[in-house]
Amino acid sequence: MPTTTPKPGAPVRGSKSGRPIMALLDLLGRRWALRVIFELKDGPMRFRALQETCDQVSPTMLNMRLKELREVDIVQKTNDGYCLTEMGQDLWNLFEPLRGWADRWAKRQG
Repeated sequence: MPTTTPKPGAPVRGSKSGRPIMALLDLLGRRWALRVIFELKDGPMRFRALQETCDQVSPTMLNMRLKELREVDIVQKTNDGYCLTEMGQDLWNLFEPLRGWADRWAKRQG
């Protein structure tokens, strides 16, 4: 597994093409990445509060995910804590249709 932050134009886990969508899927598929984005969707959180809401993820892992998400302009650190950037909020908004699909899928699964 690569230890560098997935970025468009570079090979990523599962793809050597460098396609932006593949880099995004690699990034979002990393442990805790989606959870961090989910927890920050409503506004800034300080590190310890974010760690608590993420089921006590280890500080090392949380720091690693925050670093990666900051490197690619999805999360930023402010005086109020960590929050989504404009790009991060745009990304989160794209999950709403997916959430609706998942709810319909869950109902069909019984």
